[in-house]
Amino acid sequence: MQLIYAFNGTGKTRLSREFKNLIARKNGDAEDEALEEPTRTKILYYNAFTEDLFYWDNDLALDAEPKMMIQPNAFTDWILKDQGQDQNVIASFQRYADNKLTPTFNEEYNIKVKGGKDIVIKAFSEVKFSFERGTDELSESLKISKGEESNFIWSIFSTLLDQVINILNVPEPGERETDQFNKLEYVFIDDPVSSLDENHLIELAVNLADVIKSSQSDLKFIITTHSPLFYNVLFNEVKNKACYLLERLEDGSFELTKKDGDSNKSFSYHLYLKHTLEQAIAANRVEKYHFTLLRNLYEKTANFLGYAQWTDLLDTAPGDKEGYLKRIITFNSHRTLSSEEVAEPTEPEKQIVKLLLDNLTKNYGYWAKQEVQNG
Repeated sequence: MQLIYAFNGTGKTRLSREFKNLIARKNGDAEDEALEEPTRTKILYYNAFTEDLFYWDNDLALDAEPKMMIQPNAFTDWILKDQGQDQNVIASFQRYADNKLTPTFNEEYNIKVKGGKDIVIKAFSEVKFSFERGTDELSESLKISKGEESNFIWSIFSTLLDQVINILNVPEPGERETDQFNKLEYVFIDDPVSSLDENHLIELAVNLADVIKSSQSDLKFIITTHSPLFYNVLFNEVKNKACYLLERLEDGSFELTKKDGDSNKSFSYHLYLKHTLEQAIAANRVEKYHFTLLRNLYEKTANFLGYAQWTDLLDTAPGDKEGYLKRIITFNSHRTLSSEEVAEPTEPEKQIVKLLLDNLTKNYGYWAKQEVQNG
């Protein structure tokens, strides 16, 4: 397993796409979409593009019940139709979301359209979500949150991954139940931890580590994440691994730096946050995600010093505390209204990052930089 840490906005998803393209070119395969037929490629990957297989049909004009549509693809057909793993998908989703929130897949049916022609709606092409009422009845269908939606898609992928590993663990290819995974070499997993609380994040990391350790074939795993906690759990759970820090340099190029130890030991996470913010300020390249890094640094500092809330550290900053708080929350990548589009920070807003970073370094025990003279 190769484990890669990078901040949000660095380029983890682009890395997964480029890696897939390199593998396709290396093996002389025609360029194809792994999203459509991942079982026929040498790489199976989970990233932001995987979610494009799923979309919502709200049908607001007809006031119909909201339902999630699943684009026809080998990715879901094999695990849901051929393997009948829908109940395992549901159980996995409820483990990470809510044990009362129940997905219901559709069965195959026909519908009439104008002209009298029938259209066949295939089974497992739609899914509705309802809450259990404590009886055999379910509530009306509802549209789940973006975080719950990501958890559901991850549950399908993780169920597929578990089945794939079990198949490849059969040493003789002729004895496997299917040959469509025989050429599979890589699994690339990009940040499956969005919108999970710490308890579920740890559970997901431990479960993923168990799946990886159960693999007895030559399958190779590449996992990227922005979460130091997820990184650390995987680091400690899986022994056979190489770990890296992915950085985007000022000239737009990228660098992978090998690291030994977990995030706290190998790159002093809080100090790396501080250094990244200082570099962005010095180059006048403060972007939205730097507000996320700033909040993260405040949270870690407050936790280390024993403050009840990270916002307490804003009391020593000159100016309007509520104004600073509003700006941080607005630009934070994990804000409540995650689908809301927010403009790039203005110059005065960029100066807030410098002001609040100075507040931390001057008032909360960070060592000041010192020039050391020879002799």
